[in-house]
Amino acid sequence: RWPAGGLSDEQVVEIRRIKARVENERMPKNVDTGLALKLGKGGIADVEWTVQLLQLRHGHEVEGLRTTSTLHALTAAVDAGLVASADGQVLTTAWTLAVQVRNALMLVRGRPAAALPSSGRELAGVARALGYSAGASGTFLDDYRRVTRRSRAVVERVFYT
Repeated sequence: RWPAGGLSDEQVVEIRRIKARVENERMPKNVDTGLALKLGKGGIADVEWTVQLLQLRHGHEVEGLRTTSTLHALTAAVDAGLVASADGQVLTTAWTLAVQVRNALMLVRGRPAAALPSSGRELAGVARALGYSAGASGTFLDDYRRVTRRSRAVVERVFYT
């Protein structure tokens, strides 16, 4: 599970290839990739793939990475110097926000949703559920997009290099 010496370069390349394939093939059709909660750029899966790659590469030497908790493993990666503290905070913020949005959207819609709506009553309901004032759904949407853009930039650095 925690391969001695981590992963080979070929294994890392293959994991990156698989992630790219998932992004291309599993993204729901007609969904803004910036608003897709799980598979969107900077969203839940981006953070989880990044953390899991760190776990596979360094779990043999960093005991704190040997956990099923994304956020605990991310903290361990920061503590071990595998991820810069600021980058770890960006990923934590993005993962936490995307999960909160997914949960709020479930409450508002009454059923699971793959993406955050870009306008309308559902967006307003999610914004209100997350503490934004009435009429601030545009501000909330801008905040969400900013957080996930920053997260994706960290993923590009940490996962892909």
